[in-house]
Amino acid sequence: MRRNTPDEWVISAKQVHPALVSEADFVAAQAIRAEKTAAGRTYQLAGLLRCGHCNRLMESCWSNGRAAYRCRHGHSSATPRDPNRTPNAYAREDQILAHLPALHLMRTCEETAPDPAGALARVRADGIGLMHDQAGRTVTANTERKERIAIGR
Repeated sequence: MRRNTPDEWVISAKQVHPALVSEADFVAAQAIRAEKTAAGRTYQLAGLLRCGHCNRLMESCWSNGRAAYRCRHGHSSATPRDPNRTPNAYAREDQILAHLPALHLMRTCEETAPDPAGALARVRADGIGLMHDQAGRTVTANTERKERIAIGR
């Protein structure tokens, strides 16, 4: 998922239903959210990383002062705790980003790897998704060859 920037918002000229909050309150709330993002809470892999157990898109979270991703496999605090359910999956963003240049080399067979930001930009530009396998501690590209990298080791 990619959030629209304020200049990309579409604002209706005609009110369709009663407003839940005033436009001024809405814009103020959005500004607070933007400040948090500017303060370092950006998630570079948002919308790219899926859970290898259930195939759901992993959600961004802030964990121990770092960007991370988790999957609760469709469970929430509103559902009763099943003692046999699969534990939540977690992945640290920095561990995945560090290995994206290797994934890039595997995909492209180029001689030199870009930096992690460049490798991430190519993944996004090429429309490649990533599958995180908690048990195997790997990330696999959803390409024809299914290139796989080990993370967190």
